[in-house]
Amino acid sequence: MANSQLTSHLSAAERIDVTLVLRRRAELAESQIAAGTLTATELAERFGASPDDVAAVRAAMSAAGVDVIEVDAGSRRVRVAGTISSLEQLFGTTLQQVESTDPTTGVMVAHRHRTGSLSTPPALGGVVVAVLGLDDRPQARANLVVASRTVSTSYTPPQLATIYRMPNGTDGSGQTLAIIELGGGFAQSDLKAYFAGLGIAVPSVKAVGVDGAKNVPGKDPQGADGEVLLDIEVAGGIAPKANIVVYFAPNTDAGFLDAVSTAAHASPTPTAMSISWGQSEDDWTAQARHAMDQAFADAAAIGVTVTAAAGDNGSSDSTTATTAVHVDFPSSSPNALACGGTNLHADPKTGVVTSESVWNGGSFGGSTGGGISDTFAIPAYQQASGVPTRHGGGTGRGVPDVSAVADPQTGYQVYVDGRAAVYGGTSAVAPLWAALACRLAQSAGRRLGLMQTVLYQGAAKGVTPAGFRDMTTGGNGAYQAAKGWDACTGLGVPDGQALAAKFPTKSKAN
Repeated sequence: MANSQLTSHLSAAERIDVTLVLRRRAELAESQIAAGTLTATELAERFGASPDDVAAVRAAMSAAGVDVIEVDAGSRRVRVAGTISSLEQLFGTTLQQVESTDPTTGVMVAHRHRTGSLSTPPALGGVVVAVLGLDDRPQARANLVVASRTVSTSYTPPQLATIYRMPNGTDGSGQTLAIIELGGGFAQSDLKAYFAGLGIAVPSVKAVGVDGAKNVPGKDPQGADGEVLLDIEVAGGIAPKANIVVYFAPNTDAGFLDAVSTAAHASPTPTAMSISWGQSEDDWTAQARHAMDQAFADAAAIGVTVTAAAGDNGSSDSTTATTAVHVDFPSSSPNALACGGTNLHADPKTGVVTSESVWNGGSFGGSTGGGISDTFAIPAYQQASGVPTRHGGGTGRGVPDVSAVADPQTGYQVYVDGRAAVYGGTSAVAPLWAALACRLAQSAGRRLGLMQTVLYQGAAKGVTPAGFRDMTTGGNGAYQAAKGWDACTGLGVPDGQALAAKFPTKSKAN
């Protein structure tokens, strides 16, 4: 593990929690994911974990002296708890105490580190497809950037709703918007002050704790708190009548997955799920990436649109490896809508755009993530859009799909821990697109799920489909903007009213 050092040995008697992911009882077809018409009950009954597999896990845990503390067959997760000694023996691995750099705060933090491969008891052969949480390193970073100086151009979310022409007659009514957070918190007083300043009622915002995490505000305004309030304020400012549910989880691979699965399988089923946390594909284990991607597939199959920030460190996706080319996960999942960033100059009153280009902050720092996945194959919906081969050869899923303003120097006016500020980053683009998905769903009278299957209709190399305004100026390092899809801003920024025509109402669709 990079930038880590052994600090001490763990107590064999220490008890820890682990998330096991079980296999599906039947494969979920790509057509079912794209259709997005399954109910949560149908998904659980047809594609969740089978009763026999759950029983086998229970028996194996009991034999090993490990407790089963939670079973969710629909999302195929079993939470177990045991001593480090019993879990090391059960899964054939070794745990150590190390320190490494937290990707959000930059400080050294102590955590468990797994060494060696994983194995499962013979009775569970093929049943358990992922074991998460043995290693509890900080898994992801918040993709937000605080303006580095006093800025002359910034926008409120309602102003951006005008600029990006959100669908007429919509405000998110009847929709649920889930937000995933891996730290920080929000105070109701901040929300009251912010939305009062916008002249709109405070949206319905509910906090849900996952795996013991809680809403803990007032600790890190330029980090986790800033992320939480940026997400809520952007989502609530663009879709003010949507019901916003914020899921707080530990910043680990297990916590991240558990938050996503809990949100996707909640009742009511959310219309959209916004994720502003991520990390380079290389910094995920293969089992964690696969488990997360499958959780997004579950979400899409029941009609949930998952939006994910594409990263704030250009084509390298790193603040240190400036020459390497990587994409950020989970935005690189083909079952998530990857959200890149722009620099925007527009009249906030009229919505008239003077210029909009790829976000690359240069000396001010930050640049939109984007590139070609080393892990995921190019999905069907991108086949005709002109995604190039990756650096070094081969094809893969192109990132991002879509964009909106992310440059903090033309950023978002927010209110964090009692202070007004201007923030940016692709962190802001994910909740913007999640809020747009809620307004489009309200207009269409149905959840939209894997929106890409419709968004890419009409896309071709050098051709931008209806519903988008193309960016053709700027670059993010290894990639340059061009006509049509590119690895800087994807298809472009939204024209919400034109997009609404691509998602007709139920009566017009039938």
